[in-house]
Amino acid sequence: MAAVVCFGELLYRLSAPDRELLLQSPRLNAHLGGAEANVAIALAQFGHQVRMASVVSENALGETAIGMLRRYGVDTRHVARRSGRMGLYFLTPGAVRRPSFVLYDRAHSTFVETAPESFDWRRILDGADWLHLSGVTPALGKGPAGAAIAAAKAAQAQRVKISFDGNYRAQLWQASGGDAPTILKEVMSSATTAFVNEKDIALILNRQFPGEESRRRAFAAAFEAFPSLERIATTTRVEHCVDRHELTGTVVSRQGEARSKTFGLGGIVDRIGAGDAFAAGIIHGLASNRGEQYAVDFAAAAAAWKHSVLGDFLLATAPEIEAAMSGDDFSVRR
Repeated sequence: MAAVVCFGELLYRLSAPDRELLLQSPRLNAHLGGAEANVAIALAQFGHQVRMASVVSENALGETAIGMLRRYGVDTRHVARRSGRMGLYFLTPGAVRRPSFVLYDRAHSTFVETAPESFDWRRILDGADWLHLSGVTPALGKGPAGAAIAAAKAAQAQRVKISFDGNYRAQLWQASGGDAPTILKEVMSSATTAFVNEKDIALILNRQFPGEESRRRAFAAAFEAFPSLERIATTTRVEHCVDRHELTGTVVSRQGEARSKTFGLGGIVDRIGAGDAFAAGIIHGLASNRGEQYAVDFAAAAAAWKHSVLGDFLLATAPEIEAAMSGDDFSVRR
């Protein structure tokens, strides 16, 4: 099993219950979240040695976040505690033909206000095989962007494999005023595995890929632009309505392509975090040295499973995901 470091903000999701509009009634459900933490918790359940690098508030909210990571087997030695606030986001769950809506409240959080030089990347990455980053972190502001770039450079210098999830969040970039294409391009230049699609690549490279086979041409442009990049992993999602989707995973390398079967998803419980479940599945498959076809099959099954779990985290073991890969037997396990 691999030693993986995940770096990013831990934050709380406050969502309207029972598919109500936000504050339609005076209740909110709380879940811990964060793109990188979602990946960390999934990988820990798959059996990997996972460390989280982050900063939380020095109060009950921060302690609860640390406790949640520990509950699922994530090493929290590199999660610092400082005075300040935790980041939040509010979710209005979708229903029928009304899409979900996210409202962020992350400005001036403890994580955002932490200086980039506060992270000792040589120590944090010591003995690591992988570093996982996402585009959410640099979207939060100048400090987090500097920390993400420093982490990527340190990992590259220490020959640690880097996975990068583009995770473009327009609201966050607009609020922080950062130069998304320039910053994301700098982070992605160190990545060996990228979780991006043609829209992400068009943004990062400031190019358009119109017409048929736009994905193929975008991926070819990314491989040309980023010499360190070994593979691109992505999902294709067909949305018939909020509750019924189809999901397929694809991994494209410089040598070829591997594709999963298409999973039909009906009666979706919660789609938030499915991309992170997919990313964790790809890292697990590659770290297990079982080939890219196994990796994408496992990752797509993990992403499909996440749609059945309330909250941001994928709660499943590797054997459970492997069972979901192999067939469509939904009978009660007795």
